[in-house]
Amino acid sequence: MKRLHIMIIRAFIGPLLITFLIVLFILVMQFLWKYVDDLMGKGLEWYVLLELMTYATASFVPLALPLAILLSSIMTMGGLGENSELVPMRSAGLGLFKIMSPLVIFIGLLSLGSFYFSNNLLPIANLKFQSLLWDVTRKKPALNLRPGIFYNGIDGFSIRVQDKDKETGTLYDVLIYDHRAAFQGNRTVVRAKTGTMSRSPDDHYLFLSLHDGHFYDEHGPAGNDDAKYAMIRGTFKEDRLRLDLTGLGMVRTDEDLFKDHYKMLTIGQLQVAEDSLLRSLDMRMSEQQAHLRNSLYILRDKKLHKQDTPPVLSKSELLLEPAEKALEPELDLQARNAVYDVATNMVRNNVNYIQRSLDERKGRIEQVNRFRIEWHRKLMLAFACLVFFFIGAPLGAIIRKGGMGLPTVFAIMFFLVFHIISFSMEKLAIAGGITPWPGMWISTLVLLPVGVLLTWKAATDSPLFDADSYYRGWQRILSLFKRSDANSSAL
Repeated sequence: MKRLHIMIIRAFIGPLLITFLIVLFILVMQFLWKYVDDLMGKGLEWYVLLELMTYATASFVPLALPLAILLSSIMTMGGLGENSELVPMRSAGLGLFKIMSPLVIFIGLLSLGSFYFSNNLLPIANLKFQSLLWDVTRKKPALNLRPGIFYNGIDGFSIRVQDKDKETGTLYDVLIYDHRAAFQGNRTVVRAKTGTMSRSPDDHYLFLSLHDGHFYDEHGPAGNDDAKYAMIRGTFKEDRLRLDLTGLGMVRTDEDLFKDHYKMLTIGQLQVAEDSLLRSLDMRMSEQQAHLRNSLYILRDKKLHKQDTPPVLSKSELLLEPAEKALEPELDLQARNAVYDVATNMVRNNVNYIQRSLDERKGRIEQVNRFRIEWHRKLMLAFACLVFFFIGAPLGAIIRKGGMGLPTVFAIMFFLVFHIISFSMEKLAIAGGITPWPGMWISTLVLLPVGVLLTWKAATDSPLFDADSYYRGWQRILSLFKRSDANSSAL
């Protein structure tokens, strides 16, 4: 029995590793396709790209593992059935659960490992990945002077060459705008017929040797276009410019700036951050309510709440009232307009404040939902490994086909259903249309009955696509309802 279990595990590990690497490769290629414009032309060293790809690969592990388990379980059990190895096991009295028991234990341990990776190692990888990706995308393009195109990568200069000899490196018709003076435009212009460029040994400076050129230099205060001031014009046979290239290097950002992001936290840290955000939300709402109470006079006019009904005076009391008190003098038109303008502005300001408060509250709630979603994602992806196994293993035993053909079709179909539902529910949960629980679990809960059905069909050797068996089962369910109705009518 132990040899049989070892054989089944060995048959499963090979396809698992292969499919896992294939899925990881596809996800990494998708990442490269998304950020190819930010990576190309930056002059990045090979070790920077390798580090970025390593962290990106680690971030895709929790998503790639369920698909790899689904595909490899179909291939393993389907291969056993295709090679007529599953039938002798069943004939020897071994049930499907007995045959699958070593794989169930192995997948259970793999699910625990997936959760540990998502909770403890993935936040570290995400922190380094997001920090490095931020630095790479903000890095200026490498020095590349293309003919007819202005290059603005060097701080304070715009350089254009009309033509370039690739063999000798000679530049033709060089035009340089010097705008290092802030808010003064292009006050200095240099133009030369030919030129060459070279770098310092430490690559911190670029030396431009210009030949047969002239320059223009305007001197005067900025922002005074009507003033008259001198303009210097000169020519030169040879000139040498030194341009600072330190701005082209990649500056590493402090990782502590990203450490509070929800993707960089463990489950315990997510819970603490969520509680802190909720307290901050409650405090902010209390401040907004207090502000509205002070701004809306109708809410803080105590005279309106002293009496529910106006006082009723008798006819004799009304006759005793002085005429000047009975009839208040009307306000003149100018005073009325002033009061109306003040009231209108007050209402407009309060409406704008309420709208801003609602937008702020919506943003804060979305932020809280993102932390809750990440909390559930770590558990959901680990549980999805078990669900996909109980879909793939019995499905492979039923179809009895191994290899990368039919199993791949079934695996992609189930994974697409899982991914589409998961992605849609996540967007809905962020917007507040559904709570993270059960929103983040709907994709797994939808596939769970499928796994139970397939496991039951494979364990009982029931035909999967036999319409008569489903019809008979439906008739049994209807008969139960009819019996309950008959019993209730008899009572």
